[in-house]
Amino acid sequence: MQFLENDDLGKLILRLTLGVLLLFHGLSKLLGDGGTLSWIAQQLEGMGIPGVVAYGVYIGEIIAPIMLVLGYQSRVAGLIVVGNMLFAFAVAHMGQLISLSPSGGWGLELQGFYLATGLAVVFLGSGRFAVQED
Repeated sequence: MQFLENDDLGKLILRLTLGVLLLFHGLSKLLGDGGTLSWIAQQLEGMGIPGVVAYGVYIGEIIAPIMLVLGYQSRVAGLIVVGNMLFAFAVAHMGQLISLSPSGGWGLELQGFYLATGLAVVFLGSGRFAVQED
C-alpha cells in the first residue's frame, strides 16, 4: 500500500486541520466582540496582566493559523500556537485541567488538541505542499 505512505500529505492535513479550526476559533472571538477583544483585556487586567496582551489573540489565533494553512514558516506558527495555548491554559483554564465535559471527555479537549497538534507541527514542519517547505 505504497500510496498510503505520504508524509507530506499527512503534514498538509495536520496543518490545514489545525489552521482552519483555530482560525474559526479566533474569528469567533473577534466577531463576537466587534474586533476589540475588550472582554479578554478586562479578564487579564483583573488578574494584574496588562490588557494589551489580549491582542496576542490576533497573533495566536488569526495570524499563526493563516501561516499554517499556507505552509509559511509552519514550525514558527506551530510554536506560536503552542505558546498561545499554554498561556490560555494558565490564564483562562487552570480550574478546568482535571474536569470532564458533559459528554465524558476531557473538559479542555479542544485546547489540548490545539496544543498537541501545534507541537506536532513544530517537530514535523510543513512538508512539501507548502508555500515554504521547512
